[in-house]
Amino acid sequence: MKLRNCSGNGQRGLSMVGFLFGIIIVALLAVLGMKVVPTVVEYMAIKKAIVNAKNAGTTVKDIQVSFDRQRETNYVESVSSKDLEITKTGDGFEVSVAYEKKIGLFGPASLLLEYQATTASGMANKSKP
Repeated sequence: MKLRNCSGNGQRGLSMVGFLFGIIIVALLAVLGMKVVPTVVEYMAIKKAIVNAKNAGTTVKDIQVSFDRQRETNYVESVSSKDLEITKTGDGFEVSVAYEKKIGLFGPASLLLEYQATTASGMANKSKP
């Protein structure tokens, strides 16, 4: 039997250290995602609630009551009707809200997310999670 010379054709693949490093990175990203996703879901519920409250109310008090009702059913804890900025315009009312959510990561490290939403048509594209 003749042996082939394999110089230049070394083994390919992932080493054990490289594999563990990759798994650690994926796990950290998964944990971060599990902490951030609920805040984004809550933000979407708040955004939907301010739009529904604006459409349901003809006075500031009506808008606040409608928002509080939706807040209770959607389990929104970060914002209350007192946090809403309600301004009268020629077409009716515009409702906006801005708040921060701080997520503890580990030890002294934390992540600060700033959310803002509005029903103003010109500012709808500028609302950010």
